[in-house]
Amino acid sequence: MARLTGAPARETHISAVYVGAAAVYKLKKSAKLSFLDFSTLAARRDMARREVTLNRVAAPGIYRGVRAVCADGAGGFRLAPEDAADAVDYVVEMAPVPAADFFDEIASASGLTPGLLDGLGDCVAALHARLAPVPGCDSVGSLRRIAAGNAVAACDAGLDAARVEHWLARVLAAIEALAPALRQRAAAGLVRRAHGDLHLGNLCLWEGRPTAFDMLEFDEALATIDLGYDLAFLLMDLCVRVGRAAANRVMNRYVARTGDVGMLALLPVFLSLRAVIRAHVQAASGAAMDAARYLDFAEAALAPPPPVLLAIGGLQGSGKTCLARALAPGLGALPGALHLRSDEIRKRLAGVAPEDRLAAGFYTPGANARVNAALLDAAAAALAAGHAVIADSVFLHPGQRHAIEAVARAAHRPFHAAWLTVPLETALARVAGRVGDASDAGPEVLRAAAALETGVITWPALDASDGGAVLSALQARLGVPVDGSQ
Repeated sequence: MARLTGAPARETHISAVYVGAAAVYKLKKSAKLSFLDFSTLAARRDMARREVTLNRVAAPGIYRGVRAVCADGAGGFRLAPEDAADAVDYVVEMAPVPAADFFDEIASASGLTPGLLDGLGDCVAALHARLAPVPGCDSVGSLRRIAAGNAVAACDAGLDAARVEHWLARVLAAIEALAPALRQRAAAGLVRRAHGDLHLGNLCLWEGRPTAFDMLEFDEALATIDLGYDLAFLLMDLCVRVGRAAANRVMNRYVARTGDVGMLALLPVFLSLRAVIRAHVQAASGAAMDAARYLDFAEAALAPPPPVLLAIGGLQGSGKTCLARALAPGLGALPGALHLRSDEIRKRLAGVAPEDRLAAGFYTPGANARVNAALLDAAAAALAAGHAVIADSVFLHPGQRHAIEAVARAAHRPFHAAWLTVPLETALARVAGRVGDASDAGPEVLRAAAALETGVITWPALDASDGGAVLSALQARLGVPVDGSQ
């Protein structure tokens, strides 16, 4: 194989990958481990076929098919069609992807722009939407088994046994407390045959867009999971390797596209489980410092701070969204607050991407009422799940402001608010300069809104002409750092 590609294999414990200029070939090793059996030729052929079938859902352009490996009669090997009778092994043929286009490399090079992070959220949301629900799954029992199995693996890898046992007791207790929610999500079709291994190394840029590949093919049980648990691997990896701000951006983009606020109650458990998996993998490979970081994260995820609700109001162009995005990573449970932006909710209800423009018919009083109701419902659900919320809307009418305050009161959670002000000329310039934004409001809409009666505004007014100053003021009030660290 190395002769065919001109490059040595890149090996893991279960496969060898040969990267050539025109093609990549992945050979499954003749391995028999506790979690897989590739020891027979038929098993390796079947798993190669399974890998191609699964990954063509998410990455059809990358996965070309299965090829047979046959002896060439001269002491070497040749590739042949999959059905060759003299096959001695099989490989998955894939298109080559430049090393710099894998997201673990992009992250290491500090190249994760806001656009790429939004693209990651879109990628996962689109993949999950294409998957069919799997009825009858015991997601509670599955998570118990995953927790127990990974505790054993963590101890075997040399992690501190006392810490691991303490973690296991805590995570099992959390799973039991969340059992009704897990069962409800399973009944609602949110358990599916998902990716299963969705970390940064299994995402790449393909034709300019984030694309998931290398779906877990050898264990259906491990990959038939709650969609929130699938996403949690990526969020955890971003938190530890890049920071909370990156993970928060992806989480909020995913929720903006899917509306899946219900997963927030489960994120502490999901994130913790994913971190322990990564911890024992790192420990087994000799990366003790990395293993310690992941174990620290696993413990921290299970101890989220109490949630709060922050409402940010003001006219279009006053800086609400920029402020919310800067504050969200440091507020509340990992990986930060749910940012509910009315503009994005409107686009999701219309069935379009956040950046797609809508006609005037989507801005009628009735449509506005539906958007406001959806925002209030999502805020209430997130607070009930123990997750902090930032509600980002104009909140022009007194009834809207009273309604969001009532959500916090009903949940018995602290409420904070800010009313952003800027000179009209500043707001007009900001609105006119928007590109690729979820808001459809132009200068005419802003001028019309500025002429409307707001009633008495009791929320603290903040001059948002200087975005850094208003961020610092709210940071101090809420007790969160600017960079989202804890």
